Amino acid sequence: MSEERSGRRRRRGHPVAAGAALQKLAKALGIEKTLDEYNVIEAWPAVVGERIAAVASAERIDNGVLFVKVSTAPWRAELSMQRQEILKKVNTLAGKTMVKEIRFR
Repeated sequence: MSEERSGRRRRRGHPVAAGAALQKLAKALGIEKTLDEYNVIEAWPAVVGERIAAVASAERIDNGVLFVKVSTAPWRAELSMQRQEILKKVNTLAGKTMVKEIRFR
């Protein structure tokens, strides 16, 4: 009995890494940008560190603006002074310029 007839199909081509396959699928579905934005938000603690992540959380990215909720005014002021450094880290992590501005609120 042939493989086609037994219900099993023969693979064609070369194996593809899961990450590359998912990236290709996201692009085909038109959700690549949304997925990239989600990855930046999820990586927020890695970008700013545990101490800052405990008082500030990335909420969303809208038109290149990262909105960050901060628990207190003194922390908001501190993070505002670190804005450019955080912005650089976020875009470095993303591998491209995804965020043009950060708004702490």
